[in-house]
Amino acid sequence: MEKFIGKYFTAFLIGIGMLAFVVRLYHITYPVADWHSWRQSDTAAVARNFLRFGIDPLHPRYDDLSNIQSGKDNPQGWRMVEFPLYQVIGASAKLSFPKIPLEVWLRLVTIFLSVGTTIFLGLLVAQYIDAFTGVLAAFLFAILPYSIYYGRTILPDPSMVFWSVLSLWLIGRGKSLWWTIFAGIAGAIALLSKPMAAFLLIPIPYIVYRQFGISIKSFLRFIVYAIISFVSLLVWRKWILQFPEGIPVSSWLLNGNGIRFKGAWFHWLFAVRLGDLMLGFWGLIPFGLGLALRPDKKEGWVFRWLGIGALLYLIIFATGNIQHDYYQILLIPVVAIYAAKGLASLFRMKASGIAVGLACLVAAVGFSWFTIRTYYWINHPEIVEAGRSADAILPKDAKVIAPYSGDTTFLYQTQRQGWPLGFDIDKKIAMGATAYVTVSPTDADGETKDLASRYTVLVRNDKFAIIDLTRLASHSAGLKK
Repeated sequence: MEKFIGKYFTAFLIGIGMLAFVVRLYHITYPVADWHSWRQSDTAAVARNFLRFGIDPLHPRYDDLSNIQSGKDNPQGWRMVEFPLYQVIGASAKLSFPKIPLEVWLRLVTIFLSVGTTIFLGLLVAQYIDAFTGVLAAFLFAILPYSIYYGRTILPDPSMVFWSVLSLWLIGRGKSLWWTIFAGIAGAIALLSKPMAAFLLIPIPYIVYRQFGISIKSFLRFIVYAIISFVSLLVWRKWILQFPEGIPVSSWLLNGNGIRFKGAWFHWLFAVRLGDLMLGFWGLIPFGLGLALRPDKKEGWVFRWLGIGALLYLIIFATGNIQHDYYQILLIPVVAIYAAKGLASLFRMKASGIAVGLACLVAAVGFSWFTIRTYYWINHPEIVEAGRSADAILPKDAKVIAPYSGDTTFLYQTQRQGWPLGFDIDKKIAMGATAYVTVSPTDADGETKDLASRYTVLVRNDKFAIIDLTRLASHSAGLKK
């Protein structure tokens, strides 16, 4: 079997890539109201505002005009986080093929990146271990439910992972300077997609050392790689400092709640996220075996350093990883590699080993899917319905207050910029708010009751209400006079 896979390695990778593409089409047309929809909405809003204001990657905007994320009012809606290459590609695709919704295009871009990661991960593992383990790593990356879901979301993380894996593969391709340059470019895009890519790139110095040993040439090659990779990130970070209102507060991601190394930190990251979500419990068996296996001379410490990088990421960004499970997208290739090593070891045993490996694989996918399937659910369809109604009746330049506990998902559905939180309505009106859209339409909500008594109600039913803040209600007008 191993010889057969080795002989037709490329064909296997292409087939697995096609499988990865097909399974990620699941619910591709669903509205952006599924799991972690707030972060997906913020990412998608940048692409949508490129279509509205023009594609200008140096001035990305999203829908949130509030001070929730940065602590400063953001009247222009600046979104200064990752360099928006991903959104530029999605918006450009939408302009070229306007009949396909923007959200579908953005998901397709993510899917293609995920397929690319699948293939290059297989190549990377084959490069340092063997073709059989490479095929298994690619297969696991393709079919693990956690990987499938996040491999079609509207997030910058899959882009970060793709470019990081590509950079790792390129740097080990040969001793030519061009491979170093290409690897550096891929590393630069990875870091611009999200600076956390640095943790996936930790093996780079070791790979360079393996090629050239301890020498001036080795040092110079690493310097070339580092300059190409990090200079663009430093330039971008310096540029965005001009827009402090568009930079979310992020220091809390490190250890803002003091959870690092506490029992909850171990439980959530290694039991719930790794054990349940990513490996469906049973996948821990081949994963643990893969960790325990001693690497041979060919593999060296390439994947050990990758594992160390992943662990450092969990430690340094302790609170961020606890708060958001999408932060563990970075870990997927690492988990796939070590689980593949364990599976390969089991499959090389007698029939009993093959049976155990297959049982672990099937159970891991099944138990993981039981939880991950809920990530696709639209638990609050009323915000989608209210958003569509608002989009149909409000002017295109309307500024909307769409209170949803600070979550921008509801605001995104209105296809308008505005505020995802109520309170201080008069202040928001002074800042340009022209409409109030709520999914708490009854008088039991004090804010809705007050605004409905003062301003013109455009729509009000048992699901949502839309209030025009530019026109007083008839009885309110009389009172004002």
